[in-house]
Amino acid sequence: MTVTPAHKVRLGLVTATIWSNDGFYTVDLSRSYKNAEGDWRNTASYSQSDLLNVAKCAERAEIWIARHANANT
Repeated sequence: MTVTPAHKVRLGLVTATIWSNDGFYTVDLSRSYKNAEGDWRNTASYSQSDLLNVAKCAERAEIWIARHANANT
């Protein structure tokens, strides 16, 4: 069984993935990068230059969740 996220917010290399779990939401934050072999990978480690996008992704995820939680009540 494949589980798909409820929504994704992406800014630059940073992604907030929103999951719906039985009436509540959770968010995973990750940054994409290419390894030495040129393959795309994800990490939960961020450099200083990523932090503004991390904050904005988190804020946009919170806005999306608030709108959808209010629509479902």
